[in-house]
Amino acid sequence: MASLVQSSWQFLITHFSEFQLACLGTFFLHESVFFLSGLPYMMLERSRWLSKYKIQGKNNSPAAQEKCISRLILYHFGVNLPVVIISYPLLKRMGMQISLPLPSWKIIFIQIVFYFILEDFIFYWGHRILHTKWLYTTVHSVHHEYATPFGLTSEYAHPAEILFLGFATIIGPVLTGPHLMTLWLWMILRVLETVEVHCGYHFPWSLSNFIPLYGGADFHDYHHRLLYTKSRNYSSTFTYMDRIFGTDTGYTNLKASKKAEAEISSEQKKQH
Repeated sequence: MASLVQSSWQFLITHFSEFQLACLGTFFLHESVFFLSGLPYMMLERSRWLSKYKIQGKNNSPAAQEKCISRLILYHFGVNLPVVIISYPLLKRMGMQISLPLPSWKIIFIQIVFYFILEDFIFYWGHRILHTKWLYTTVHSVHHEYATPFGLTSEYAHPAEILFLGFATIIGPVLTGPHLMTLWLWMILRVLETVEVHCGYHFPWSLSNFIPLYGGADFHDYHHRLLYTKSRNYSSTFTYMDRIFGTDTGYTNLKASKKAEAEISSEQKKQH
């Protein structure tokens, strides 16, 4: 496996320049992972397959889904691509490399864990500020147009919010100057995570059932269902910031209430 990765990377750095890989390669890799992971959730909603796992009973209309996709394409080429290009000199200045040898998996793991922790911290406070009245009305309300989210709505947002999200995602790599492969792996994991938490489904195999403090779709879906002043649940990937600052109480109380109701219902069925 290691030799295959090495040879594949050798092919890339032989046939493409550093700028092409770091900018265009990063952008088109993002687009591929984002749409390939997000479109299936849109099709699930349209077909109503696996509807028993859908968190909300409501569905988005095909017109609403198509509006989301058309805006995403505009935002990705008009905002995301320029951000990637502008970030390139910063990453290079901080030591980003594309050459062989590739970093060890231990180094990659440590750096990506650091990126998740830092991104969670920055995202939590930025997201919480976006829910103040003026910023919500002016900026963040665009993202909340979809009270019933599906995977692709994860990146549907006002351009100003896209810039903020880009900062929260890229600040870790800028600080550490990683190898480009580490940056790509971080981006892939971050995209898959944000698509999953916006997917609108809670499956038996959802990561939140297995990873402690991982928010998942059920946690974030609650955020989309409520008004901006009451939504809370501001975390990005993991829920520890909401737990520390008590902004998950509405969600935890609701889950506890539903669990109690289910237990009472189960006991009543047994008695009859």
